Amino acid sequence: MVRFENVGLRYGLGPEILRDLSFKIPAGSFQFLTGPSGAGKTSLLRLLFLSLRPTRGLVNLFGQDVSLLGKDEVADLRQKIGIVLQDFRLLDHMTTYENVALPFRVMGKDEASYRREVIDLLKWVGLGDRMDALPPILSGGEKQRAAIARAVIARPQLLLADEPTGNVDPTLGRRLLRLFLELNKSGTAIIIATHDMTLMDQLDARRMVLHQGRLHFYE
Repeated sequence: MVRFENVGLRYGLGPEILRDLSFKIPAGSFQFLTGPSGAGKTSLLRLLFLSLRPTRGLVNLFGQDVSLLGKDEVADLRQKIGIVLQDFRLLDHMTTYENVALPFRVMGKDEASYRREVIDLLKWVGLGDRMDALPPILSGGEKQRAAIARAVIARPQLLLADEPTGNVDPTLGRRLLRLFLELNKSGTAIIIATHDMTLMDQLDARRMVLHQGRLHFYE
């Protein structure tokens, strides 16, 4: 599903913040991405989501060399990927329900075909009473849960999550991990970037550790 070969990334004329990254992500796999603050975890997730292009090296997603893709082809690939970033990127003029339903709307689906699914997921993540609220009045934890629900609602082939339990209590964190596991069982490959050792210890999954711009792997 994902193949990196000798990938490097720098911003502007600065030094490389990621270098010589070579790895594969099999379909249906589950892994944690960790490392110290500033190691480049978010930048790596953005490379995977195609919102950044590498300075050098090969990035291959779903069998396609991303350097050869046009704008429309990149947009098509992104529909296979769910992403939760720390800035959440909810649309302020849309309700919580509308934000979570957005992937289905982009696909052109009729609301009747997904309304119940969206409502059920919002209840699962504890937002059943916030469906009509706009993002500016949501708390940080509520925004995070809405972003997670939006990322998983359409069952993407690849899910990227940056500190998805960072603003929730341990009980809800375990609930969200169960949601990720159920999604993984249905075939979604998952990469969770986190500093939370307690979260990682709950699951026997590969750990990808970024240190000084390089990746190290622990099975």
